[in-house]
Amino acid sequence: MKKRHHFGLIAIFLCALFPQSLLRAQTDKLDLYIDSARFSDGDVIPYVFVPSSSLPPKYVLIMMPGGKGTIGLKKNEDGSPFYSGKGNFLIRTRGLFADDELAVIVIDRGRSLDRMRGVIADVKTKFPSAKIFIAGTSLSTTETIYMAENIDNEVAGFIHTSSVGSIGGLDTRNRKSRNLIVTHKYDGCRVTPPGSSIENHERYGTELFIAEGGIDEGDPCQAAGHHGYRGIEQEVVNKIKAWIKRS
Repeated sequence: MKKRHHFGLIAIFLCALFPQSLLRAQTDKLDLYIDSARFSDGDVIPYVFVPSSSLPPKYVLIMMPGGKGTIGLKKNEDGSPFYSGKGNFLIRTRGLFADDELAVIVIDRGRSLDRMRGVIADVKTKFPSAKIFIAGTSLSTTETIYMAENIDNEVAGFIHTSSVGSIGGLDTRNRKSRNLIVTHKYDGCRVTPPGSSIENHERYGTELFIAEGGIDEGDPCQAAGHHGYRGIEQEVVNKIKAWIKRS
């Protein structure tokens, strides 16, 4: 992962947005516990924020893990976040995604449009010029597909990685938000067949990146193999970020 540079400037900027107790520097990442997002009824929506090294960010990527999709987010006594699921493809690469222009948000997966709109509104309040993207992987593409159909034009785009089979039916034509599908040519998980991603590209023209190579170990539906782009994380992240920044 990349080291965070100019942390002093980042800390000064963030102090204007978040309490000092939320700031925590680490050697290879900067995870912040944020509790300023709200549901429409006022309830708190906590999330993990990984800032860009220059603020404000031009892009913000909201990512959801696959599997059960719950990261178990809690706040330590010093205000830093404690959470699980860090082996998941998107979560473990959050530090690769965050760069000079792009910041990352990590939240649980879920179909609640109210919750996602609460996070989006919070981002827009803090960084009004930032372009917002939503990414899911494996089972959380169930949510990104649903959101692509129901909150089109409310964010800049949706990214579906190691997508479930229903991606084949997502009609992305005439959409305001952009869509990117990412799959591994040899993904062996039965619920995320590469053929469905290819079918979508051929039927609807959705942009598609097919990864190859890497390491394949263990359960084919877990993150230690092709399903989780093990060994080729940087290549896949670079492809996704290049797509984001073409917007």
